[in-house]
Amino acid sequence: MADTHASHHGERVEDGRLVTGAGKYAADWNLAGQLYACFVRSDRAHAEIVSVKAGKAAKHPGVKRVYTGEDALAAGYTKYFVIVNFPGRGGNHIIKPPRPVLAARKVRHVGDALAMVVADSAQAAQDAAELVEVEYRDSPAVVSAEAALAAGAPQLHEEAPGNLAFDYEAGSEEAVKAAFAQAAHVTRLKLEVTRVAPSPMELRGCTVRYDAKDDTYHVHVCIQGINMMRKQLSAITDVPEDRIVVHAQDIGGSFGQRSAAYPEYCMQMVAAKELGRPVRWISTRSEGFMSDTHGRGNTVTGELALDSDGKFLALRLDWIADMGGYLSATGSASHTRNPSACMTGVYRIPALYGRFRLAFTNTVPVAAYRGAGRPDMAYVIERLVNQAAADLRLDPAELRRRNFIPKEAFPYKTPTGSTYEATDLHNVLERALKFGDWKGFAARRKKSEKTGKLRGLGIATVIENTGAGLFPKDQVEIEATTAGAIDVFTVSQSQGQGHETTFGMIVADALGIPLEKVRIRQGVKPLFGNHTGGSRSTVGAGSACKLAALKLIEQGRSLAAERMEVEPSQVDYAKGVFQVRGQKQKISLFDLAKHKPINVMAEGSFGSTVPNGCHITEVEIDPEPRVASIVAYNAV
Repeated sequence: MADTHASHHGERVEDGRLVTGAGKYAADWNLAGQLYACFVRSDRAHAEIVSVKAGKAAKHPGVKRVYTGEDALAAGYTKYFVIVNFPGRGGNHIIKPPRPVLAARKVRHVGDALAMVVADSAQAAQDAAELVEVEYRDSPAVVSAEAALAAGAPQLHEEAPGNLAFDYEAGSEEAVKAAFAQAAHVTRLKLEVTRVAPSPMELRGCTVRYDAKDDTYHVHVCIQGINMMRKQLSAITDVPEDRIVVHAQDIGGSFGQRSAAYPEYCMQMVAAKELGRPVRWISTRSEGFMSDTHGRGNTVTGELALDSDGKFLALRLDWIADMGGYLSATGSASHTRNPSACMTGVYRIPALYGRFRLAFTNTVPVAAYRGAGRPDMAYVIERLVNQAAADLRLDPAELRRRNFIPKEAFPYKTPTGSTYEATDLHNVLERALKFGDWKGFAARRKKSEKTGKLRGLGIATVIENTGAGLFPKDQVEIEATTAGAIDVFTVSQSQGQGHETTFGMIVADALGIPLEKVRIRQGVKPLFGNHTGGSRSTVGAGSACKLAALKLIEQGRSLAAERMEVEPSQVDYAKGVFQVRGQKQKISLFDLAKHKPINVMAEGSFGSTVPNGCHITEVEIDPEPRVASIVAYNAV
């Protein structure tokens, strides 16, 4: 990492480096003798590949080799890492059809990569890619998840009859059935949680170097953390994890999209080994739109049962999730386990049942994105609650008051097995209503009507579990260096969140030293721990940073006591200095480390936290030019 430091004016440590162009992103790794890859992608959603003729492309000046799906099959790179390993409805398991890292026999979405040209310049690779001749036999395509599950739909994978990848359930179907039979009112809605293409500022890219000396692959790539990337690459290629070294410094946005090891990287591994030179590929924006994982894509039918007092009795969801043409590493978990974990929302709903079906469609694969299924669930519940309030002609704030999980019920165990830590939902609501002047809305609406405008008011109270991770613990290493600085090593990767500032502040605060003395180094040491995702970095890596700083003080206390010839219990520590209690004798932490660095490692397992909030927004619409403006937004 560069040694750019924040001043005392609250600036972020990394900003100076990033805004002056001194950052190092995936496209900034240039390796000696590197070759350039360009992918040939399908221009149709569903087709059999009759033939791929690469003769003309291979003869193009500068071209070293053209790889096709046959090479992917020959390498055996056909299985894809999927984190779901829990059973679904009736004990059935998720179906993981093979996915060659270059499409062989069949393409399943526009943008599916089916050939890779490697040349000595990016231009030569691109020109040659246009000479690859592909003959297709078109198949009918299906692009909506509901249509994919319907009888007679075109089939994507023979391993997944009816295009069903996974049928999962949460809660109790029986309890919900019984509660619905007693209901005085049922609100029903069919909702669309629309597909999104995350499109981070930095284009996806990867450069792979193979070191024949120690049979190791060096992968320079945009990621969310080195461990998850290495685990996935190893699962796809059978190359042992310790033979894959992942390099990354700055990442220009991610949103869940960079947590995956993509097929392109594995094909680059094949080429780098065979050709004996590094192979670099940087995506284009349009290519990213067709091949970087998308997010969301859910169609949900929700039913909320209430008694005559407006108390919630039960919630039933029929959730259909679009997986796209192939399973991604995270998409299946994001649309089963994640939404079911917060299925009760902020409400006490005694009976819950959700059926979640994951469908294959001829579209770009879907993965984790911005909360990964949890915001989707919040949207579904809040729409149902607002609709129920409208159905019953109740104030939506009042309906919430009647149904919130009460303060005394925390920690609250939900019917789908989550535990919510203590919170005061009623207080959050009342504060938001006050900020948003909820009671004054009717008068404001009248005023808008006088000028021919429409005015609307929206409310949502939301909760989500954060901080979960694939690895059971997080490690952080801290070193007081001989140069008078503190190096902090983590495997959590910043993608613009400002980890160098956040983690630096945690360590500087614990040690009582200036922030500019602390340097955060991400992914340069093989520590155990989770990547950045699921809103977990400060909870996991941040907590480990604090534990490591406290451990450094204890280690320093012993060394200082030895140097000053007293017992460690007689030594106090404050602001970077160890002092014998009641005496003038003292030594600084940095003086202690002058001749030999002081190095400690700390680790911990950190449970989920459950942040929640209430959002109120007010909108005014001028119907003539059809202009909508947000006139107020309040959140607690």
